[in-house]
Amino acid sequence: MQLEQQEDQAQFKLKNASASIKERRRRGLTWYPVTITQEDIGFGGKVVLELERPAHRQDLHLFQVGAAAALFSGAPGYSGPDRPVVSGVVTRVRRNKLRLSTTKEALPDWVLNGGTLGVDLTFDEVSYREMNQALSAVMAAHGNRLAELRDVLLGAKAARFREPQADDLYYPSALNDSQLAAVRHVVTAQDVAIIHGPPGTGKTTTLVQAILETIRRERRVLVCAPSNTAVDLLTEKLAERGVNVIRLGNPSRVSELLLKHTLDAGVMAHASYAKMHAMRQTAEQHREAASERVRNFGFEERQRRQWLKDEARTLRQAADDLERFMTEDVLESVQVITCTLVGASHRTIRHLDFETVFIDEAAQALEPGCWIPIAKGQRLVLAGDHHQLPPTVKSEKAAREGLRETLFEKCIQRQPGTARMLKVQYRMHAHIMGFSSEKFYGSQLVPHASVRHADLAAYDPRFTPDLPVEFIDTAGCGFQELAIPESRSTANPDEAHLLLARLAQLLAQLSEPGEPTDPGQRPLTIGVIAPYRAQINYLKDAIEDNAVLNDLLLQRRLSVGTVDSFQGQERDIIAITLTRSNPQGEIGFLSDIRRMNVGMTRARRKLLLVGDSSTLCRHPFFGELLAYVKGVGGYRTAHELNVYER
Repeated sequence: MQLEQQEDQAQFKLKNASASIKERRRRGLTWYPVTITQEDIGFGGKVVLELERPAHRQDLHLFQVGAAAALFSGAPGYSGPDRPVVSGVVTRVRRNKLRLSTTKEALPDWVLNGGTLGVDLTFDEVSYREMNQALSAVMAAHGNRLAELRDVLLGAKAARFREPQADDLYYPSALNDSQLAAVRHVVTAQDVAIIHGPPGTGKTTTLVQAILETIRRERRVLVCAPSNTAVDLLTEKLAERGVNVIRLGNPSRVSELLLKHTLDAGVMAHASYAKMHAMRQTAEQHREAASERVRNFGFEERQRRQWLKDEARTLRQAADDLERFMTEDVLESVQVITCTLVGASHRTIRHLDFETVFIDEAAQALEPGCWIPIAKGQRLVLAGDHHQLPPTVKSEKAAREGLRETLFEKCIQRQPGTARMLKVQYRMHAHIMGFSSEKFYGSQLVPHASVRHADLAAYDPRFTPDLPVEFIDTAGCGFQELAIPESRSTANPDEAHLLLARLAQLLAQLSEPGEPTDPGQRPLTIGVIAPYRAQINYLKDAIEDNAVLNDLLLQRRLSVGTVDSFQGQERDIIAITLTRSNPQGEIGFLSDIRRMNVGMTRARRKLLLVGDSSTLCRHPFFGELLAYVKGVGGYRTAHELNVYER
């Protein structure tokens, strides 16, 4: 963990140390200039600012909810590593506006003096601090429940389950047999249960049902995930089922339903909120009055100012105490609290314990992060799929020494009896599912009847019967990869053009590309995936030159990105350019077969793969993939297709 923190910090400093404001802005790390369009008092009396950049500034940026950031001045004399800043956390991002919850109760003079301001992303020390504290606690645990859970999760003690009862499941549901088995497994677990959800098998639906059954027996549960997006989704799904749920932290998605279930909304709806707000307003008025300039500044005026300052301090303290009471009152009545893993250390729930802790996307979570919520529970439920994307680890040494191996993987390997796999998938045509099922899931996946034969022709009869899985082999075509040394990336322009030409050929069968003949049918969606940023950039440029594809891109029905950007999503058509083509047979991180599993299983009706078999098949995974595609009749050579002239 220390190696990872050092590497993360070093990369951050390298990007920022000598970079100018212009360069930081280009990299997406800075908004400059910004103006303060709104100032509020937030939780604990801290200042909350709304910052806006000029509307014409459409630079791409890396600001997101939960990111650490700092307000700075661009005025002369305020540069360098020791420049004054106002630190805080980003709580909302909307096009050219963001909200910054600061750590200050009042803004310093340099902010108020009218100089040009900017906001920088800063290094997030908090997450590492909380993970290190959690690791220390679990290593030191002895003779308590945390020590028992540690020993069970790491295989030193057997996991226990009680005998199932006929009345274990109460809530009616339309779950299939494997989903119901997973819910029963959760209900009967005394230590830990794992819901193993391969792509398209309804993991979130099953997890929500398991939470519903759990809160029937328990007063309150904690539900976590490593990403804000996953926490938001679970919060919305639980709210839709009528659960009294509170979302801690700041949601990344803004929907009316989700905002209604934030802690802020719960506090604002409390009967005492108006009283607290009035206290804060009066305190602010007193503070401003104590700071006013006056012509005659004698003893009485000094006394009056001191009284105003004391009153402001007393009122702020009373408002803070009332806010703490309201927060505890709101949390006392909820059934489910949702938050990120690090959010489980939030000051508002530090004193709370939970009988059951749920962690979704556990196979994408760093182990140290998982121990933060586990330490608050008596029982644990993990959900995820260790055959999909692993957690992001920036230090290769840390990854080699074990940081990339997740608690989910350790538990499923050392305690296989704790896991129940979901076996019916509702996303893909049977041929798209087939290879992943064989390679990763012991051939146990079964396509639901609604998707088994759902190809493009089933979507719209104007499509001629086609191959649900198609591999176009460019071997012998001379489509050589191009290395981009500055970015350590790779592109293959010829392969990119071939893939887009094949896509255009498919869509040409529709008079209005992507528009179904049945008005009740949703529009066709397409995802184009490449393993390298250089290839993605080339694809985006090439799409601009194709009127049909560019139109779909502008309508957001066609998207281009890496595998990571498609995690948890699906498209009717997924087209993957494998990019690598060289005499040495080097395929780089294409050898991470879990990424390929994610990429291929995003497709609902058509999976199109383009690559050089002579390069790829030196890796056994791609040899097996090619053999499978040939077995289902989906193999073609680039020479066979009349779509591209080099």
